[in-house]
Amino acid sequence: MAEIEREAMEYDVVIVGAGPAGLSAAIRLKQLDADLNVVVLEKGSEVGAHILSGAVLDPVGLNKLIPDWKEKGAPLNVPVKEDNFYMLGEAGQLRIPNIMMPPLMNNHGNYIVSMGNVCRWMAEQAEGMGVEIFPGMSCSELVYGDNGEVKGVVAGEFGKNPDGTPGPSYEPGMELHGKYVFLSEGVRGSLSKQVIAKYSLDSRSDVQKYGLGMKEIWEIDPAKHKEGTVTHTMGWPLEGNAGGGSFIYHLDNNQVYVGFVVHLNYKNPHLFPYMEFQRFKHHPMVADLLKGGKRVAYGARAISEGGFQSLPQLEFPGGALLGCAAGMVNVPRIKGNHNAMLSGIAAAEAAAKAIGEGRSGDMLDGYDDAVRKGEIGRDLSKVRNVKPLWSKYGLLASLGIGGADMWMNTFGIGVLGTLSHGKTDAAATEAASKHKEIHYPKPDGVLSFDRLTNVSFSFTNHEESQPAHLQLRDPSEPVNENLPKYAGPAARYCPAGVYEFVGTGDDTKFQINFQNCVHCKTCDIKDPNQNINWTVPQGGDGPNYPNM
Repeated sequence: MAEIEREAMEYDVVIVGAGPAGLSAAIRLKQLDADLNVVVLEKGSEVGAHILSGAVLDPVGLNKLIPDWKEKGAPLNVPVKEDNFYMLGEAGQLRIPNIMMPPLMNNHGNYIVSMGNVCRWMAEQAEGMGVEIFPGMSCSELVYGDNGEVKGVVAGEFGKNPDGTPGPSYEPGMELHGKYVFLSEGVRGSLSKQVIAKYSLDSRSDVQKYGLGMKEIWEIDPAKHKEGTVTHTMGWPLEGNAGGGSFIYHLDNNQVYVGFVVHLNYKNPHLFPYMEFQRFKHHPMVADLLKGGKRVAYGARAISEGGFQSLPQLEFPGGALLGCAAGMVNVPRIKGNHNAMLSGIAAAEAAAKAIGEGRSGDMLDGYDDAVRKGEIGRDLSKVRNVKPLWSKYGLLASLGIGGADMWMNTFGIGVLGTLSHGKTDAAATEAASKHKEIHYPKPDGVLSFDRLTNVSFSFTNHEESQPAHLQLRDPSEPVNENLPKYAGPAARYCPAGVYEFVGTGDDTKFQINFQNCVHCKTCDIKDPNQNINWTVPQGGDGPNYPNM
């Protein structure tokens, strides 16, 4: 096929992703120089459509970016009033006294928010300053300059046939060039993966680790609602099968966020993360809270959990990695939005300085140091050993030794040094023959739901005539290797029912229902042989989260 010709538009800074990192960068750039031309490209149908987070927001980043956010109407309306930590057994729970928790675990001064709505508000602030924001614009390719630097992206390509050829209504999209390009795509971003590989940005860092976060919004009985209450649990139902835990956040309007996180380094391929979440809601403490209520939304998203030691180099020729594209989540706090905002601010300051000096397309010296040696680095460094301890020795070691390490790091004492994560989450998967099959109770349709029913509450939509954005490097591998060796884990690790094995014996086929995809990226992370490559569908497709 002949090379596609595209029109090009020139900007000072091109930002991929309208999450907290990208929008913070855009706002800070315009604060520093109102004449800078800044564009933000968002693959969701609107800003916030693909944002899914817990979320209890530490406002430290917002305080730095927009100190008068309260007067400007930011949707931070529910301050945390109460913190609860529980260890669950199948029939009961044990509360962990707050006094035992390191100070960094205290949620005093934080807010229960919808990060989707926070991002929508941030987009309004950015547009008011002159930032151009284009939703429904998937960035499908990187554009490189003459010296091998990233100089832009291709966005807005529509109308391909299922085989990838241009269809009758094909639109080639545009090239958007920038003096610098910021990748703030979130966890396991498709362009970020390419940049990390091309420039070996992870050559000096530990492997990245991930979790799968699943979340439902429930409207509950007003008599049971306690606005501002934050509850975290560990233990049942995962126990020794996987690391992880839950969160229950009481926001306003008699609503609660009910979420469940499963660390993706589990060994047993029979584990079914989605069904662990559904089983969790039948714990007496949770079932009593939800009784008489109704679920109004569902979604899922991978979470970067590697922390400080897994941060890749953040600068590359022509741009930078921001927020969860690099992995800035504080795992024990279950918080990363504040660090995403701080990274956006730091990247903007580095780019504004460089542009002011007449530079472009080079390394943004100073940004990486600002992250590692600044507030983000201090936040992540204190908790750097919790995840590797949990992965290697289990929950109790993480609570005991990891808790002690956090306490000591709070006072600047690092006895354990920096522990390594070891294997990738994909490599951690073991043969099915080494493990027992796990039998899960059938969803009751009241507290627990089957995947496809729940996916309808994510309001996901993909144009079916486009090429599947989930690509197999070897189409034969799912049936020939993953099914006999690992019992076909793709049918279970996906929280949206995208993958299934149909037929029997020699007629078995691997089916990809990409229309269901909620863009969580779990398949790209957990597939044992890394055979699945997650790429962007055409712009605007995917989930349409209302208040996640």
